[in-house]
Amino acid sequence: MHRWRSGAVALAVRLDAVGRAGARVARRVPAPWAYVIGLFLGAKLLLTLLGLLVLHAWDGVPGAPPPDEALMWAQQREISGHRWISFWFAWDGLLYLRLSELPLTGPWRDFGFPLLYPFLARPVGALLGGDNALALLVISNVAFLLALWYGYRLAEVLLGDAPAARRFTRYLVLLPTAFLFQAALTESLFVCLALAAFYHAERRQWLLVGVLGYFLAMSRSVGLLVALPLALVLLRQHDWRLGPRALLGYLRIGWPLLLLPAGWFTFMAFCRWRGGDWFAYQHAQQVGWGIEVQNPVPVLFAGEPRDAGRVLFAVAVLAVLVAGFRRRELAYLVYGVLMVVVPLSMGPAVYRSLLRYLLAAFPVALVLARWARHAGVDVWLTATLAVVQGTLFVLWLTYWTHMII
Repeated sequence: MHRWRSGAVALAVRLDAVGRAGARVARRVPAPWAYVIGLFLGAKLLLTLLGLLVLHAWDGVPGAPPPDEALMWAQQREISGHRWISFWFAWDGLLYLRLSELPLTGPWRDFGFPLLYPFLARPVGALLGGDNALALLVISNVAFLLALWYGYRLAEVLLGDAPAARRFTRYLVLLPTAFLFQAALTESLFVCLALAAFYHAERRQWLLVGVLGYFLAMSRSVGLLVALPLALVLLRQHDWRLGPRALLGYLRIGWPLLLLPAGWFTFMAFCRWRGGDWFAYQHAQQVGWGIEVQNPVPVLFAGEPRDAGRVLFAVAVLAVLVAGFRRRELAYLVYGVLMVVVPLSMGPAVYRSLLRYLLAAFPVALVLARWARHAGVDVWLTATLAVVQGTLFVLWLTYWTHMII
């Protein structure tokens, strides 16, 4: 008995020492990182467990997967036998994987997607033993983690305190289709670069803004337009002064914003080099998916019910952005409106992915974080968003991916 007590005391002493060491390590971790990493890991764990449970239950459903999803199901199994990896690949994710593996020699015919994301997977995949599928997921998840850190920092600047910054970061994770930040898609990379660009713009680090904007414009076509709200940040920092002398000052300070169109021009130059057509991206979108600029309003009255529902969701996002507008945040309102209006104007061919594209409108989370200063509102809003996202995630996993992607 004495020996048992001595052993228990020794174990307690060791555990206490480990706990104190862990506390010291935690204190050395900068505050945002501790919160951000916990949020990231929590979302990763919950979605992985939910995904595996849903797929296990779905295996016993007659006729699953639906016929139009059977090919994707087979392609997922080819990527990995581990479902917690393979279920993050769907449709565009599979195309990004193909682009990351195409040989750079010989003819190139795939111009329908900007190439930053799949091309980043080439060196990362080489480091991972040639596993480009795993590389795509690593890039998405690292970008997601960095997006949360930049979001926290940007919210501190815009909302003024740490509790509001934590709310914003949490709502960023809880946006209806935010589970796609962990998928083999461009959303996390795009939002990470956008948040980083705005954060460094608020800190007046314009050369870094330009470099980030260059890659932002190479990640998705709408990235080119982010030059406009970033320019509004510059104007606000100088009290909206105009005139010849002021314009020269803006050019001297904000010239790195020209790197955003340069980023998209780089992709156009690639199209010209490999396909002989500067506008190969636009033509591929038109021929492959029938994407053309058009008026989204008729969809609300004469379109398919699913499309009308997605458009109404986008209208609701616009309403939240406008309702939460503050003069200091004009740049973020313009950015958010662009992220909603541009995909809306591309027509029904894009509406399958509309809920996904709306993830880029991160200022919605800024508005929600401000509205939820009262603890009761915060709890109800958090619970509601979690239920909505969980429902959409289950739909996505059970091969109703055309609702979302």
